[in-house]
Amino acid sequence: MVNEFVNLIHRHARRYGEREALRYRNFESGEWESLSWQDFERDVERAALATILAGVQEHGKVAVFTNNCPEVLITHFAAFFNRAVPVPIYATSSRDEVAYIINDSGATVLFAGDQRQYDIARQARNSCEGLKQIVTLNPLVKYEEGDDETITWAQWLATAERADDKLKTDLLKRQIEGDPNDLMYLIYTSGTTGVPKGVMLSHSNMCAAMDNHVRRMPFLDPKNDISLSFLPFSHIFELGWTMVCLWSGIRVAINYDPHDIQRAVRDIKPNYMCSVPRFWEKVYTAIMDNLATAKPVVKLLIKRAISVGKSRNLKYIRLGKSVPMLLEKEYQYYEKKVYSKLRHAIGVDNPKMYPTAGAMLSDNITELLRAVGIDITIGYGLSETNASVSFYPLTGWELGTVGQPIPDVEVKIGDNNEILVKGPTVMQGYYNMPEETARVLEPDGWFHTGDCGEITATGQLVLTERLKDMFKTSNGKYIAPQVLETMLGQDKYIEQVAVIGDGKKYVSALIVPSFDELKAFAEKKNIECRTNEDLVNNEEIRSMIEQRINGYQSDLASYEQIKRFVLLPRPFTMESGELTNTLKIKRAVINKRYAKLIDAMYAADFRKKQEQDL
Repeated sequence: MVNEFVNLIHRHARRYGEREALRYRNFESGEWESLSWQDFERDVERAALATILAGVQEHGKVAVFTNNCPEVLITHFAAFFNRAVPVPIYATSSRDEVAYIINDSGATVLFAGDQRQYDIARQARNSCEGLKQIVTLNPLVKYEEGDDETITWAQWLATAERADDKLKTDLLKRQIEGDPNDLMYLIYTSGTTGVPKGVMLSHSNMCAAMDNHVRRMPFLDPKNDISLSFLPFSHIFELGWTMVCLWSGIRVAINYDPHDIQRAVRDIKPNYMCSVPRFWEKVYTAIMDNLATAKPVVKLLIKRAISVGKSRNLKYIRLGKSVPMLLEKEYQYYEKKVYSKLRHAIGVDNPKMYPTAGAMLSDNITELLRAVGIDITIGYGLSETNASVSFYPLTGWELGTVGQPIPDVEVKIGDNNEILVKGPTVMQGYYNMPEETARVLEPDGWFHTGDCGEITATGQLVLTERLKDMFKTSNGKYIAPQVLETMLGQDKYIEQVAVIGDGKKYVSALIVPSFDELKAFAEKKNIECRTNEDLVNNEEIRSMIEQRINGYQSDLASYEQIKRFVLLPRPFTMESGELTNTLKIKRAVINKRYAKLIDAMYAADFRKKQEQDL
């Protein structure tokens, strides 16, 4: 039988023809261009022939190391046509990470995106004996002298012209012999500890996920809707959502440069967009800043609009109840005067759903955005569960939760409040790691997520903390650091937070401030600060940050509160090894790298030691 994701391209090409399938920025001009379903099919077929010509066997692996671009999806589907397996690699990965994934997966072809990825691919090539071919996707990449092995994307597609009838028959045979249990993706986790693990997801896993999502989202409209791809395709969250869109025939606009997302949102005006909470935290901060500086009359208007929006959307629409006539009329008035203008300024003029996951998002941010008609949909999932375990239903969702489990997926709470998941979307296991697989996947199919949570009386899942992130102070009190980090993350002066306290007598934190906001504050207060170091060591600035922290944690128990903190002059980065490719904190790395500063926070002469160490 032919796997569904091979049929998908042919079916949509026949059905939709010249209708737009993908939208993307041209590498050279930077202008938005389109790829129709027919052109998408043509390019996939050419890439599939090039893949078999390159010697990729059935169940063979092809690695894709690039920022988001249409070529990523073309290579993925070309692999499916060959009964082969794509191996996405984060565009920000280091040479050692790339080499490890290539060698562990056994990939024989590597697609590299821009100059940085090409350079790393060439460096990794020396330690990857099984790698036979590198293909560059961006035509602006300059090859190193003497490189006569790498070829361009155009050259790669052109090799399809050499395919004879026998090769085409062999390719068709591979498609016909496809099996739902075939490996569809090998997704390597970015991991906060240890080496990356290759998550094995089958075609049946992905097809089940498609069915489960479509059943929960009857509003998907392939004729009019468009989704903006913001997170990397190497992230199962974005990859899974994009597959839902393609499965449903919805157009996908592909954002290449993550730093260009705000402009892309305004250009595309997406109905859907996956994102991590940080994007919406910044939107929230901008709204609150504008509100704080507005004229009194405007401020009263906006506050009333938000109040009306909360009442209508959270008390009635959320619960599937009829909205009182007077409230609805007032809401429609503010829709014209406030909500629509606010959404237009962001670029989400016609919102339908904005899936948000990867970390916690403060309830007050969700509440505000929902009030003004931006339907943030909180969810939870992992690579091992093929993305979604749960997300907000259309009605009945509850603040503080990550929604209801999707259809056909079971969730229960195990020992130590660990969330366990079972269903047709759960992975086959970790590639080349039978012991690791046995550790998390029980024989009866229950997967141990490593996350802590609880289930409400209405069946909503509450995510409390990563089991391995929780720590206990020397006083025996358990602390969930992500709760504190999420709480402070909504502050406009705070960019990153790492909460400390394992085995310590109280909780402390390493804080990376928003330097643009600090500079604006310093200018307003006539504080002379030339460098980031000057800013983080200024007593008035520290006092201001401390007051804001105390304001957020005033309702927490004393043992949960951050007692001391250090402002860092530079951010945590992926390049330094302090963040994963999904921007999660590597606590072990941070604890080791900032050991002196951490120890200083528990010393009597804290401020003096801090200044010396900085």
